[in-house]
Amino acid sequence: MADMRAFQDGIEHRAAAGPGGPLGPMSDLAERLGVRTAVLLEGPSDVAAVEALAARRGRDLAAEGVCVVPMGGAMSIARYAGLLGPPGLGLRLVGLCDEGERPFFDRGLERAGAPLRDVFVCVSDLEDELIRALGTARVEEIIGIEGDDRAWQTFVRQPAQHGRPRHRQLRRFLGTKKGRKIRYGHLLVEALDGEKAPAPLDGLFASL
Repeated sequence: MADMRAFQDGIEHRAAAGPGGPLGPMSDLAERLGVRTAVLLEGPSDVAAVEALAARRGRDLAAEGVCVVPMGGAMSIARYAGLLGPPGLGLRLVGLCDEGERPFFDRGLERAGAPLRDVFVCVSDLEDELIRALGTARVEEIIGIEGDDRAWQTFVRQPAQHGRPRHRQLRRFLGTKKGRKIRYGHLLVEALDGEKAPAPLDGLFASL
C-alpha cells in the first residue's frame, strides 16, 4: 500500500509539473507494482467512497493493480489521461464523473486515445447517487449519529432551503463544510445495504 501511495503521489506531482517531463521512474514503479488500471476520479470525496466500497466488498485494489487517482477536478482529465493512458504509461483508464462534467471526460479521453465506454456517470454527483440509494430518512439518521444534527437543522431553516426537495437539501448540506463530503462519502457507502451500490459505482467495480 505504501508503494502504491508513492505511485499516486508521483503521478500527482508529475501532472502538476505539466507536459514534457520524463516518465521513466514512474513507468518503472508502475511495472514493479503491477499497475494495470488507473481509476480517474474528480476529487477526494469520490476516493473515500470508492475505497469504502472496495473494503466492503473485500477487494484490495492495490493488490489487483488498480490505482485510484484524485485529479482535483474534471478539467484536469486531459492531463491525467495523457500521463497515465496510451500516450504515457499505457494503463487502462476507468473514470467516474458527474453528468455535468462528462464532456470534459469525453474530450480528455478521446484526446488520449482511451475508450470512452469505461466512464461511469452520476446523474448529479456521487453524493446525490448515495442519498437516493439510501433514502433521505436514513441519511438524516446518519447525520444525527455523527453529531451533525444541530448543524443540519440550522441549515434547513435557512431561507434559501425553504421549499427545496429533501434530497437536494442533503446534497447541499454535505458540501457546506470542508471535509464533510469526504467523511460522508465514506459513511454513506458503509451504510449501504449489503452488496447494494448506486449504478455508477457498481458499474465501475464490475469493470475492474
